[in-house]
Amino acid sequence: MALSERIYGAGHGWSAAQLQSHLDVFPEGQLIAVVPTPEGTRVLGMAASLIIDWDDYEMSDSWRHFTDAGMFTNHNPITGRTLYGAEVMTDPEERGRGVGSALYRARQKLVAKLGLVRIRAGARLRGYHRFASRMTAAEYVAEVMRGRHRDPTLSFQLSRGFKVLGVVSDYLRNDPESLGWAAVIEWLPEHTRSQPATSVAGPSGG
Repeated sequence: MALSERIYGAGHGWSAAQLQSHLDVFPEGQLIAVVPTPEGTRVLGMAASLIIDWDDYEMSDSWRHFTDAGMFTNHNPITGRTLYGAEVMTDPEERGRGVGSALYRARQKLVAKLGLVRIRAGARLRGYHRFASRMTAAEYVAEVMRGRHRDPTLSFQLSRGFKVLGVVSDYLRNDPESLGWAAVIEWLPEHTRSQPATSVAGPSGG
């Protein structure tokens, strides 16, 4: 909770009720990176995930819908085959030291362990507010994919093997950095991997 408030601001981090719900419904999907300290452990980062049946959703759905308002009570291990990445965060003082990469690798191992077919997530476009006056969100994502601009979130995810499926609005409606825009991204295990995406689409059904 303290780490999420440092990143998102007081009153905007994960609540105790949400984190407890994650552990109640899907403990394997909740990952933390820690280091030992004289007092115990220090949290360097975390990743929160749930399993969904993608056919139950539209690609244009919001983060609140995909995560049941952050409670993960829509976790569906019965018919779901998609690991949905609801959150990855790292301590700002630890960025660039491989914490995020380690969390992503752990997620990928979880997909293999559980026999799931993919990871999907919404990558909030943290850098889009700097370009919104001169290009659409889809144009911005295309520029990031070509390496002409660097987005703090999407560029990292592309470097981890994710592909862009589409660009959607109102994913996080009150986010001043993304202005609500996100790229819907996907990572496939080797045995299910298809050809890379070559274009960026607008909001569409999932």
